Amino acid sequence: MTKVVLDMSMSLDGFIAGSNVGKEYPMGVNGENLHTWIFNTPKDKVDAEVEREMFAKTGAVILGNRTFEVGVDLWGDVPFPAPSFVLTHKGRETLIKKSGTFTFVTNGIESALQQAKAVAGDKDVRLMGADIAQQFLRAGLIDEIQINHVPILLGDGVRLFDQLGIKNSQLEKDRVLDSPHATHIRYRVIKKEK
Repeated sequence: MTKVVLDMSMSLDGFIAGSNVGKEYPMGVNGENLHTWIFNTPKDKVDAEVEREMFAKTGAVILGNRTFEVGVDLWGDVPFPAPSFVLTHKGRETLIKKSGTFTFVTNGIESALQQAKAVAGDKDVRLMGADIAQQFLRAGLIDEIQINHVPILLGDGVRLFDQLGIKNSQLEKDRVLDSPHATHIRYRVIKKEK
C-alpha cells in the first residue's frame, strides 16, 4: 500500500536547513551538516541501511517550488530516481531529466498527491521541503514521519514544525536506529476517525 512519508534530517534544535537558504547555499549556512549521515565515507552500517531503504521505497516525490529551484542546481537531476511533482503557483511544462521527471502542479496538494500515487505503484510518496510538509500535516495526509536527528545545534534556519496550526496530533514510535551520525526515528501518524 502506498504511504505518504515525510522524511527529514533535523538538527537537535529543530532546523531542517540553515539560515540563508538559496542557490548560493542550498542547505543554508551550516545546513550541509544535516546530511553527513548520508555523505559520510566510509558509511556507517545503520546509516547505509536507512539510506538504501529510503531510495528503494520511494515511488514518487512531492516538493515545493522553492525546494525545486534551490535543489535543481545542486542535484542537476531529481533527488530520487522517481517522478517528482512540484507544487507551484507558476505553471510550466514537464521537465524531463536523466533519471526522472518534474511535473508542475498548480491546483493544490490533493491533486499533487493523486498524481504521485498514480505513478508510485506500491511504493511510497516522499515529501520534500518544510512548507510542503506543513501543508500535508495540516491536511492530515501524512502516514509516516521519519526524522533523522543529527547531533548538531544550528541555532537558526528553517524549522520543520513551526506554526503548523494543528493541535494534538498523535504519533506512534515505530522504530529507532542509532548511528554515530544520526538517530533515525520513524513514527506512524495515528489518523483520527472521521
